[in-house]
Amino acid sequence: MKDLLRFATAGSVDDGKSTLVGRLLYDTKSVLADQIEAVTRASVDKGLSTPDLSLLVDGLRAEREQGITIDVAYRYFSTPTREFVLADTPGHVQYTRNTVTGASTAELAVLLVDARYGVVEQTRRHAAVLALLRVPRLVLAINKIDLVDYDEAVLTAIGKDFAGLARSLGFPDEAVTTIPVSALVGDNVVERSERTPWYEGPTLLGHLESVPVTGPEVDAPFRLPVQYVIRDHATDYRGYAGQVAAGTVAPGDAVVVLPAGIPTTVTSVDTADGPLDAAGAGRSITVRLADDIDISRGDLIAAAADAPGVTSELDATLCWLADKPLRPGARMLLKHGTRTTQVIVGALGEKLDTDTVAWVDGTEQLGINDIARVALRTADQLPVDAYAAIRATGSFLLIDPPTGNTLAAGLVGQPLQVA
Repeated sequence: MKDLLRFATAGSVDDGKSTLVGRLLYDTKSVLADQIEAVTRASVDKGLSTPDLSLLVDGLRAEREQGITIDVAYRYFSTPTREFVLADTPGHVQYTRNTVTGASTAELAVLLVDARYGVVEQTRRHAAVLALLRVPRLVLAINKIDLVDYDEAVLTAIGKDFAGLARSLGFPDEAVTTIPVSALVGDNVVERSERTPWYEGPTLLGHLESVPVTGPEVDAPFRLPVQYVIRDHATDYRGYAGQVAAGTVAPGDAVVVLPAGIPTTVTSVDTADGPLDAAGAGRSITVRLADDIDISRGDLIAAAADAPGVTSELDATLCWLADKPLRPGARMLLKHGTRTTQVIVGALGEKLDTDTVAWVDGTEQLGINDIARVALRTADQLPVDAYAAIRATGSFLLIDPPTGNTLAAGLVGQPLQVA
């Protein structure tokens, strides 16, 4: 079975994200003939002599008419080496919240810059969001290198400028890879370009195919949010089903059921295809336990030796996604793992100035796309990890009770410290 890489793209408006994604899909032969024909017809209607590959991604009518990406566009493709889930996120400032959505599950992000302009404010903004979300690896794709005559000095200067920004946000040097590309003509996207003989690194696809996909969740302590309790009275079977959020579990492991804090031992790890010797992060399983414990949806089964803390007081970082501003005292729902509970908003703390990538004081309310530190109090005790340690159990959503709309994405703790 081929492994899977989830990655996202980000960058400023007109940096060519959608064209780059379209080039990846086109050159890897991941689009159907009728899609190519439709794009060719649409390109001719726009007066273009060559297919506009961005139309393979920008699917909304407003996106096609305006030539911009508005929503997160998910695309699935594969090569003989690996399968991919790609999230193409918008470049406009007002759609920063969409970048949060697209990057929240990414194991790698491709951040585009225009070779003519280099690192701009939106580059800094997106880099800060990616650091906040703890995306473990970055590719700086310097696009439109054909428009600077493939000048090595220009591209080297941009890479050096971005390296300083990445270090200030906490990215280690080995987590950042710089690749000069031209999405329009295909330089170093899938095939190596003869026009950049000075560049000795991988093509973009080559890097995506070879980069390790083992995320930090694999080596983290075991976490299983319970989604469903399976009972079969005829056989006296009782199992607890869910998707492993972090770590690995095997029969004989000592675990604790939270928030109650009851210790027990795993006796079996089951799937529809039969029992397993062990199961890791991302695997959907059913575990059976040695003791008869009152467990229901929303509980968390965790490694006994390294269990999360249980609390109703959260110090969190919020990305506010709604048009209506957030003020202290607001009441809503909080969804953490498989548990939903009531929550009240306490004090608002520092807000992230994404232009300067610095925390600033004096926040009285949060508007759409604002990122700030917030104190929350939940009606129920929650077993939570710091987001910096385990993304799955350190994140949550705030939900509007009347409509069910998502109001905010939240991260437990303060994961972004700017140097």
